[in-house]
Amino acid sequence: MEISKVTLEIFSKLEQQWLSQRESSKKTRILSIDGGGTTGIPSGAALIHLEDQIQAKTGNSGSRIIDFFDIIAGTGIGALLAAMLNADDGNGRPRFTAREAVEFISDRNSELFKVKNVGVVHRRRMFSGKSMEKVLKEALTRDDGKVLTLKDTCKPLIVPCYDLNSSAPFVFSRADASQSASYNFDLWKVCRATSSDPSMLKPFHLTSVDGKTSCFAVDGGLVMNNPSAAVVTHVLHNKRDFPSLTGVEDLLVLSLGNGPLSNSPHPKVSGSGHCLNQCVVGIALDGVSETVDQILGNAFCWNHADYVRIQANGYLNGGVGQTVSMEKLLNERGVETLPFGGKRLMTETNGQRIETFVQRLVGSSLPPSPCKNTTVSQHVDGR
Repeated sequence: MEISKVTLEIFSKLEQQWLSQRESSKKTRILSIDGGGTTGIPSGAALIHLEDQIQAKTGNSGSRIIDFFDIIAGTGIGALLAAMLNADDGNGRPRFTAREAVEFISDRNSELFKVKNVGVVHRRRMFSGKSMEKVLKEALTRDDGKVLTLKDTCKPLIVPCYDLNSSAPFVFSRADASQSASYNFDLWKVCRATSSDPSMLKPFHLTSVDGKTSCFAVDGGLVMNNPSAAVVTHVLHNKRDFPSLTGVEDLLVLSLGNGPLSNSPHPKVSGSGHCLNQCVVGIALDGVSETVDQILGNAFCWNHADYVRIQANGYLNGGVGQTVSMEKLLNERGVETLPFGGKRLMTETNGQRIETFVQRLVGSSLPPSPCKNTTVSQHVDGR
């Protein structure tokens, strides 16, 4: 009788362990990278640390971020990072490591965001679209000369912009690109579209590879600076690529911010007590990202460990160098959105939170190698 009890306990523990591993392994893993700024230092630091930790935990220096995520999304500078980490080198492997992608953006930053003076009477400073496009083409053209498109990614990709033609958000996705050439766009054009800050760049006109779909794009950060909600919604409704999902309990989400846009030492209120215009703009831009974070925090309130948001807390205003900034981001204590309002300062640093996330990411079993040749069925509406 005692042996039966011991045996029952052993089998019970084995069953719980098996169920735990099964639960962890079936989760769809999402990586989302915010727009904001021109350097991408906060998200870049997080990505480098993320890939370093993946390699350390797996003992494989060839492991890449995209090996451990099922879909990646990005806006603005975050979209460029997402595309570079995801772009297929022709052999089913990403063209860039995290460190290579971040260093490329850092080294070519003055060309990506080259400032020029425009206008005759009313002179103003703008970014050079031609200079940006040259760098984007270089990053997202394969060594054999092939210009990469949305279909040429290791895993599904989501990138938002705002279309002036339809006066609505326009979301580029590999799912739509796999359906039809009418929704397949060159990757460099997608990154150019989502980076078209109307205060610094002209709207960007782009067409699909077959010329049938067009978009007159401005900055995706105006409507989806934090693309986490867009990619979560996409995954939950994309039954072709993610047929087994039923709800957020099946998701594991890592969202990387690029620091608050409105965190400024300048006064936010005038002497008369009114909010200053620049303050209102900043609040509106940051409000989009913070609202998304709040919504997802609520959605994951019963399994909050499945949603991790890494965000800088405004240290960049000090004008410190890139190396110091990256170290500061990882050493800052993390901030967590509380269910139904408010935030709390955590005991863990951002670096430690990434390490904990990686432990869950790779803890159960190694995922398959990246593969873009998924079976695709036709949409009901033909898209």
